[in-house]
Amino acid sequence: MEIPEQYKYAVTPHALVDGAAEAIAFCTAAFGATKSFRLEGDDGRIAHAEIRIHRSTLMLGDAEAPASPPSAAAGPSVVPPVHVPDGDALTGRAVAAGAEPLTAPADMAYGARQSMLRDPFGHVWIFLTPLSG
Repeated sequence: MEIPEQYKYAVTPHALVDGAAEAIAFCTAAFGATKSFRLEGDDGRIAHAEIRIHRSTLMLGDAEAPASPPSAAAGPSVVPPVHVPDGDALTGRAVAAGAEPLTAPADMAYGARQSMLRDPFGHVWIFLTPLSG
């Protein structure tokens, strides 16, 4: 069986969230995410969903034992970097939707403009825009 194109040559993060439906709504408002797939259990909880932010895929679902979402004390265990065409605009949109800015967009020595945000669910995101050169 052929690997689907969106999964080739990539590690796709899978976030476990308390309130996955709310997290999807936040990502839609803040990052312009589009829903690719959503599977709900009989109890209405999201068993598995996939969203796209620009060309990046994020899998997520409602947290269940033994896995749990990040806590404020422990911090996130995964920080997904997302490559986007205009990180400054996306950062502004995300902050307006409720994200906490951790670093303002800035040109980095490795050739990208980067910003870092924390979403209302405790996850930290890095957005990267290539610098023309």
